[in-house]
Amino acid sequence: MTKSEKTAAIEALRKKLESATSFYLTDSSTMTVAQVNKLRRLCFDNGVEMHVVKNTLARKAMDTFPTERNYASIYEVLHGPTTIMFAESAKTPAKLIKEFRKDSERPILKAAYVDASVFIGDDQIEALLKLKSREELLGEVIMLLQSPARNVISALQSGGQTIAGLVKALEERAAAQ
Repeated sequence: MTKSEKTAAIEALRKKLESATSFYLTDSSTMTVAQVNKLRRLCFDNGVEMHVVKNTLARKAMDTFPTERNYASIYEVLHGPTTIMFAESAKTPAKLIKEFRKDSERPILKAAYVDASVFIGDDQIEALLKLKSREELLGEVIMLLQSPARNVISALQSGGQTIAGLVKALEERAAAQ
């Protein structure tokens, strides 16, 4: 790889990292070509971008960001073959990895970066699966905010029907006498 190709690769990876709120680093070594193709197809079908990266180039791309991004804690896993997965939803790659590993022992999760939080190690898959997306969290907050209003409206509506029923019964009783 020439110096200009390396510079272009670093810049392309830097742009992906700049726009990504989450990504996964995995080890997919020892996988057969058929397995890698199957994984790539699964990623494509679920909106996940999968790229094999050189560790030194990934580190150089991460070095261009401020320390608040917390990329330095990922450096320890940048050894051996590395595949990077980018997705809109933070838990989509975790689902894919778990689903794919029903038939295969790879890919192995090296690290996951989710909104400046770093999850190191393959044992973090279950924790990543439990993460809620931004949309799910917003939905829960909206439901919690709507709950008291719904209760008040429900009480008013049922109370209104009860009062109307009592008034009608009293009218009928008065008319009967």
